[in-house]
Amino acid sequence: MYAVIETGGKQYRVEPGMRIRVEKIDAEPGTRIEFKPLLVRKEDGTLDLNKGKVIAEVVSHGKGKKLIVFKYRPKKNYKRWKGHRQWFTEVLIKEIKEV
Repeated sequence: MYAVIETGGKQYRVEPGMRIRVEKIDAEPGTRIEFKPLLVRKEDGTLDLNKGKVIAEVVSHGKGKKLIVFKYRPKKNYKRWKGHRQWFTEVLIKEIKEV
């Protein structure tokens, strides 16, 4: 069984027991959160749209790898480097409930 959830403007295919990194969610580690799935695929292969619940637990917060933003204009002596590290929340998918 799997589900497709949307959080932080992105969609994730999740199964029970998976750990995923999503955009930062304001919740303490150990807190249970619920996601409303866009799609749930049951064991028998049938699909349910916008039904059910995905229950997850917040594991940790952190910052991702550094991304370099480089701007350059040829022949103008213009170069700019900037680094960026995006905040994330790591969640553990506990269960997918059918409604």
